[in-house]
Amino acid sequence: MEIDRPLAGKTIAILVGSGFEEGQMTETQRALLAAGATPKVVSMDNGLVNGWHGTGWGHYFAVDQQISTALAADFDAALVPGGDRSVAKLASNPHTRRMLRSFMDGFKPIAMLGTSPQLLALAERAKGRALTADAGAHEALTTAEANLQDEKLVVDGNLMTARNDVDIDAFKAAFVEHVLAADKTESQEAA
Repeated sequence: MEIDRPLAGKTIAILVGSGFEEGQMTETQRALLAAGATPKVVSMDNGLVNGWHGTGWGHYFAVDQQISTALAADFDAALVPGGDRSVAKLASNPHTRRMLRSFMDGFKPIAMLGTSPQLLALAERAKGRALTADAGAHEALTTAEANLQDEKLVVDGNLMTARNDVDIDAFKAAFVEHVLAADKTESQEAA
């Protein structure tokens, strides 16, 4: 592992549907690339997925793998950007629940932003977890008995959640550290 590229050899799934918060995805993707990771866009959309930028549609991004064929075992961590349209599309796809369950049950690092933490309720993995989310996800998470925190960023074991008002630079650095911390924990357990 190179010092200046601490995530070299790590593959990160970016779970999105059209309408994801483009800045959350692209800023974090750049940080992952700079740290040496290989981010892969995983979606139910075919070929291209469309971001949401501000008050309208943003850029198109190539889909690296269909969510229907993706396995959590093929990734070291996952990022789920916010965006109500994206979250609704992910929620309607049963493979999203399968993927999230696998990441959570396998104690793999996962970061979720905005309203995307409500997907944990659908995957039946929110109960008792300390997390934060935008107001639009609160009802689903309260019903699922999640431990909602009034913070911009919350880390609970392998789960990192952030509201849309989080400082994106702080979030990017925290996510890279989150993946590194999981790697160190895994190495210590193997020793």
